[in-house]
Amino acid sequence: MSKNATKNLRVNAKIKESTGKILAAMGLTFSEAFNLMLHQIHLQKALPFEIVSFSHTPKPETLALIQRIENGEEKLYRFNSVDDLLADLNSEDNDD
Repeated sequence: MSKNATKNLRVNAKIKESTGKILAAMGLTFSEAFNLMLHQIHLQKALPFEIVSFSHTPKPETLALIQRIENGEEKLYRFNSVDDLLADLNSEDNDD
């Protein structure tokens, strides 16, 4: 398929710089990355990724858990390795 259209984009300078480094490490230019994204939009008839909002309020049950942890009402488990975690999960004398 021939490339015969041009589109200029305005982007945040800091995002452009950091994204450029990531794309370069992947061996891609901005043009190639945008072409890949546009092809995926065309094929999927949707954005090829989930839009995530980081400004949302946690669910009530999450807020309640955070409060219990902060109040010392919820036990936290810390492990030094995956093996320690698995050993605890597999132990028969778990409190839970």
